[in-house]
Amino acid sequence: MQRATKDIILPTTITGSLPRPSWFTENLGKRHFMEAMVSTSFREQYTDAVSIYLKEQEIAGLDIVTDGDAHFDQHIGGQSWTNYPGRMMEGFDHAHPHPTQAGKGGLAFPPGHILHDYLEARVMPDIVGPVGRGNLQYAEMFKVAQRMTNKPVKFGTIGPELVAFASADKYYKNIRDRIEAIADALNAELHALADAGCSVIQFEEPQIHLLAVRGIVDDIINPDYSIEIYNRTVKGLAAKTEVWCHTCWGNPSQQRMFAEVQSYGTSLKKINEVEADVVTFESCSAGGMDLEAFGREITGKKICIGVIDHHSLQIERPEEIAAHIRKALKYIPAERLVLSSDCGMGREGMSRRHAFYKIVALVRGTNIVRKELGLPEAECLVEDPRFTLVPGGATAKVSA
Repeated sequence: MQRATKDIILPTTITGSLPRPSWFTENLGKRHFMEAMVSTSFREQYTDAVSIYLKEQEIAGLDIVTDGDAHFDQHIGGQSWTNYPGRMMEGFDHAHPHPTQAGKGGLAFPPGHILHDYLEARVMPDIVGPVGRGNLQYAEMFKVAQRMTNKPVKFGTIGPELVAFASADKYYKNIRDRIEAIADALNAELHALADAGCSVIQFEEPQIHLLAVRGIVDDIINPDYSIEIYNRTVKGLAAKTEVWCHTCWGNPSQQRMFAEVQSYGTSLKKINEVEADVVTFESCSAGGMDLEAFGREITGKKICIGVIDHHSLQIERPEEIAAHIRKALKYIPAERLVLSSDCGMGREGMSRRHAFYKIVALVRGTNIVRKELGLPEAECLVEDPRFTLVPGGATAKVSA
């Protein structure tokens, strides 16, 4: 059910995460969200951070905003994205988390590589009983953000496969049982989130495109099963909310996970089978290499492409972004195209200012194309020359 993107041509958003303000020093730790919100210092820091995230996205001119994934703790390489469910859901031994070993298809970065720190920081609790929703509390976090803005707040969650791959299991007989239990618990949580009024729910990272490059494909785990799990996790949500399927190639500490730039090409027919209103893809960091394939293979859904690179601190020029969008429009109709970041910008490696001006560039570049197509442009207050602090800046011309 398209809600947030309905009747908007070339809507803009970001994947989700944003860099933490330096003063946001509180973490959830072992507390659940509502427990932490009892603390004056946590509540003040958390709500202030979310309000800043929302305000900066609004003054940049985004159509759909996020809470910046503010509930994640400040962990190496953004590990909180992976371990948050294990720390909050039922069935995990929360009292005894420990480093997890890389199994089949696991990530392998040698000592001396920045992402080896990321592996060392993968400290997860074991599964010791039936997995349940526990204290994920997505709806509560969504409410905190949505009551601060009139724009739709998109809320995202990691999918069950990655949680299952990262967790040692002392309860379920096999990995499929483990994955399916996590999927069912997440489905219940996402229904509560939709019932709370969330108009965009984003499932992050089905493993359809990643299984082959990670060497995991076999008779048990394969793209067909990954689609089954995705659809199981979002079952029934389409009647309540707009469902997004986010795909990317990973970004801990804003690093590439693979030596070569990857193409989605061989996985797109399968990705098209997910039950989603919108499917997102990296594109900027790959130079738009798959745009034609996106348009050809993804049917009946909107296509969201990244036009700003989450790996780089270089701010894209609006003209570069406009050129990327024009290229995409050769293969994807404007009414089916959504613009975003390639992935999250809050996984440890980027400053707040870099992320903010990338968002501004995204909107400015989209406005160039909107103007060319005779579409309404988004208001971008930060570029208004009346408000510059530079003397004479209102009439100054710049190359950027």
